[in-house]
Amino acid sequence: MAKDVRAVEHGGEGSSGELAGMRVAILAETLYEDMELWYPYYRLREAGADVFVVGSGSADTYQSKHGYPVTVDAEADTVTASQFDAVIIPGGYSPDHMRRHPSMVKLVREAHEQGKIVAAICHAGWMLASANIVRGKSATSYRSIKDDMVNAGAQWVDREVVRDGTLITSRSPADLPAFMRTTVAALKERRGTSRAERQIALAG
Repeated sequence: MAKDVRAVEHGGEGSSGELAGMRVAILAETLYEDMELWYPYYRLREAGADVFVVGSGSADTYQSKHGYPVTVDAEADTVTASQFDAVIIPGGYSPDHMRRHPSMVKLVREAHEQGKIVAAICHAGWMLASANIVRGKSATSYRSIKDDMVNAGAQWVDREVVRDGTLITSRSPADLPAFMRTTVAALKERRGTSRAERQIALAG
């Protein structure tokens, strides 16, 4: 695999940028939407975040809807939500494959329970529904899975990006600029909070 998963524990050391020191998992499975994986991947790396592609374990490399490969850095059952500041879920047909793997669903659910940022775009709403983390939350998704989101308890709205606490959702590739602006802003907030907590701990 491309990275030693143990490095997740020390991600960001020596890097620079507005998100230096932040650790992000991007989930991958077969038939992912190309832009919804690679746009966040490079935007976050550009900002200095340490980005790990996490697969289900069914393969080391996955093909996108248009045949573009991505090689995973880790499998979902070898990492924990506590190792990351955020989990990003691309759409395409991959979320339907992701949710068949309990370890991937568990990673999303525990990230949300731990107050980490969970950002999902397009059909990735399927993973949020399977993780049971949208009940009572304002959220959006690709319009064809609106019923799935509503049946999972979401308050579905038709906007390019919806943020409800640490949950961020968007509708389609066209919304990626807004999706990533909101995700980067949420990570910057988290980074500031983490620094403040560390300073308080040191002062105590």
